[in-house]
Amino acid sequence: MFMILTAKELLKELQSVADHTRASLLQWFFQTKKGQYGEGDVFLGIYVPKQRMLVSAYWRMPLSEVDKLLKSKYHEARFMGQQILVKKYQKGDIEEKKKVFNLLLQNLESLNNWDLVDCTVPHIFGAYLFDRHRTQLYKWAKSKKLWLRRISIISTMYFIRKGDYADTLKLAEILLHDKHDLIHKAVGWTLREVGKKSFITEKKFLDKHYKTMPRTALRYAIEKFPEVLRQNYLKGGNII
Repeated sequence: MFMILTAKELLKELQSVADHTRASLLQWFFQTKKGQYGEGDVFLGIYVPKQRMLVSAYWRMPLSEVDKLLKSKYHEARFMGQQILVKKYQKGDIEEKKKVFNLLLQNLESLNNWDLVDCTVPHIFGAYLFDRHRTQLYKWAKSKKLWLRRISIISTMYFIRKGDYADTLKLAEILLHDKHDLIHKAVGWTLREVGKKSFITEKKFLDKHYKTMPRTALRYAIEKFPEVLRQNYLKGGNII
């Protein structure tokens, strides 16, 4: 029998395996209380492997149905909608990729926690913008919205994998003294990934900024460095 691939059916499946105890834990972990970065988010408490299994079953659903998932109040539903888009993008032709990019662009509000951003934007925004103008990333980097700023630099993870570091470094400079810890972590993480590809490139950036950049960003950036060099950076001494 042909399965109806709709958002309603998928949400029904999600709710059937909801775990309220785990949901409470996730709402604490992702800081959903008033004034916290994930304020108001609602979890069903579903393990990621189960979500990914359902993505494999439902990824062929129409984009109009995916749009409904992206607008769901449930974190897991938005995550699955985004991961369905990732799969559609990776398997789609040029026209399909454009549609996927535009749908996610129209649903930026669905990317409202770090796991949603990190698991999605490199594979769609990064991939789509790789051989196009990237001005949108700089607009997001200067946004007052936390998640847009994180989207801007995390999108460049795709560029890094392709050996292209220029925009990562430029965006890192823009975001280097951001006030939010989640941006410090994103900057440090992307710099670390640059270093995996080109140690010299990362070191040149750090030699310029390590004395003034946030400690969290620095710690993330130098995590894979030799211990002696890592300690030199952390102690703020002269770097050879």
